[in-house]
Amino acid sequence: MTPELAVEVLRQALLATFWLGAPLLAIGFAAGILVSLIQITTSIQDAAFNAVPRLAAFLAGLLLLMPWMFKRMSMYAITILGDLGRYAR
Repeated sequence: MTPELAVEVLRQALLATFWLGAPLLAIGFAAGILVSLIQITTSIQDAAFNAVPRLAAFLAGLLLLMPWMFKRMSMYAITILGDLGRYAR
C-alpha cells in the first residue's frame, strides 16, 4: 500500500465518521440551545431539566436517522471491502 493510498483510506474513514456524527451533533446542539433558552426564560436551574430533553432529542434523532446511517455505513464498508485487492499491493 502506498502512502497516498493510506492517506486516501484514512480520509474516507474520517469523512464517513463526520457525516455520520454531524446530524446527531446538530440535533444535540439545537436541543441544548432550546433548553437553555427555556431555562433562561423560566429561571429553572435544575440539572435534570437540562439533560433529559437533550438525551430524548438524541434518542429521537438516532431512531429517525438509523436507516440512513446504516445505509451510509454499508456503502462505506462495500467500498472499502470491494477494493481489498488494491490495498494488498
